[in-house]
Amino acid sequence: MSMDGLNNSVVSEFVLLGLSTSWETKVFLMLTFSLIYLGIILGNLFIFFLVIFDSHLHSPMYFLLANLSFIDMGVASTTVPKMIGDLLNEYKIISFQGCMTQMCFIHIMGGVEMVLLIAMAFDRYIAICKPLHYLNIMNPKICVSFVITGWVIGVIHAMSQFAFIINLPFCGPNEVDSFYCDFPRIIKLACTDGVKFEFIIAANSGFMSMGTFFLLILSYVFILVTVWKRASGDLSKAFVTLSSHITVVVLFFTPCMFLYVWPFPTSSIDKYLFIADFAITPILNPIIYTLRNKDIKVSVKRLSKWGHYGRRC
Repeated sequence: MSMDGLNNSVVSEFVLLGLSTSWETKVFLMLTFSLIYLGIILGNLFIFFLVIFDSHLHSPMYFLLANLSFIDMGVASTTVPKMIGDLLNEYKIISFQGCMTQMCFIHIMGGVEMVLLIAMAFDRYIAICKPLHYLNIMNPKICVSFVITGWVIGVIHAMSQFAFIINLPFCGPNEVDSFYCDFPRIIKLACTDGVKFEFIIAANSGFMSMGTFFLLILSYVFILVTVWKRASGDLSKAFVTLSSHITVVVLFFTPCMFLYVWPFPTSSIDKYLFIADFAITPILNPIIYTLRNKDIKVSVKRLSKWGHYGRRC
């Protein structure tokens, strides 16, 4: 079975071992993840279009939030629909090209999300620590630059790893102990010594994950210290403002650091951890950013009144 001249591989497809072998568990997971995926798409689409069509939300924070919602839909869509479809299939097959494409999109979207989380932390820092200069610093040009930078970094991040993987020979075995394709596990299946490639993954994805995580935590600490000095020890308001951001950051980066900083998966624990990245975080974002946000609540009320008025007319 040739691979259209891509490399010396004779493997044309990979077998995903998935999450569970119990039929009852598979049915439960299929129903659960179907509901979660529906919530991800509807929740993030709602925020995305709410920010676009409500002029009151045309501000830096909501511009970044709308982009985060778009990326969350992309992150979930790279893996969750196939995972749902595979749960009831005895043979979970993904083509060689499909596997490579999935890995690329996962890392492109992941890179963009990391930059967006940094941008949102920077936005909160300016809003809390330099409120008088907020609109001057967080101008539209800066916001668009953050998004463009995110996509550029995401593509470079993904392609710099993909360039090594695509040239590896795969001659069997072809079983991936997960519900999706990712660089560390695919390297294990190559018919060559993959240690140096594992270190490339650690240097790339591992460094990016660790660096971004500590940069974000440092920024939150800096904000809290600034508020503590100004508010004579009262940190409650800052904690309320930042708690949702910290929750997302911890959930998003814990699986990344677990897999990429030590890219030698010897157990199946990491595939369960990554459910947080592909399903839990994308559905939590619209919830935690809306339930604690007065502007979003007001916008929803405005939308509901407009809809009620429209029906009456």
